[in-house]
Amino acid sequence: MNKVFNRRRFIISALSGASVGLVAGPAMAQKTKVKYNFSSASFGGAARKPRVKYKGKRTVNYRTNEKPGTIIISTRKRRLYFILGNGKAIEYGVGVGRAGFQWSGVAHIGGKQEWPAWHPPAEMIEREKKKYGRTLPAVMEGGPNNPLGARALYLFQGNKDTLYRIHGTNNPASIGYAQSSGCIRMMNEEVIQLYRKVKKGTKVIVL
Repeated sequence: MNKVFNRRRFIISALSGASVGLVAGPAMAQKTKVKYNFSSASFGGAARKPRVKYKGKRTVNYRTNEKPGTIIISTRKRRLYFILGNGKAIEYGVGVGRAGFQWSGVAHIGGKQEWPAWHPPAEMIEREKKKYGRTLPAVMEGGPNNPLGARALYLFQGNKDTLYRIHGTNNPASIGYAQSSGCIRMMNEEVIQLYRKVKKGTKVIVL
């Protein structure tokens, strides 16, 4: 499947909230461009409540023709599935993009990072200061207080970094919510588990 990443059509008013996430790269070019995609739950507009309260990972029945090791993400259900084969998958709860910043497509894991650093762009630092009176750091080194959490899996198409990530979060209460600008966030302990399971080149499907 060679589907290019795309964001769903959205209402311009959704852009009034601050988006916090990783930069939307060239592969994400759309009619309406979203520049930033930082996904700390401390930022962004109001989010809907989770459809189902998350109680931790579990093994579930999951039919697919994809091979074991594939990652499939349902943004509607706010769940990530690590395919085991034989009709089974490990189901994880995730946080997803808020209204106007959701996307779908196919990619692969092009890189992995433990305790990734956070680099908010200068424009975002200025905007947060002006709009909310918050002073963001130029760089936040990896650690427990970092909004990117304990691990990051970098999503690529071909040899291009899409600049979307599957990553941990320093706000576990955000799991099940739509608050980010496109990145997929997980509980830190669970993203560590997933990080150990996947290799570079792992296929990722976002629905």
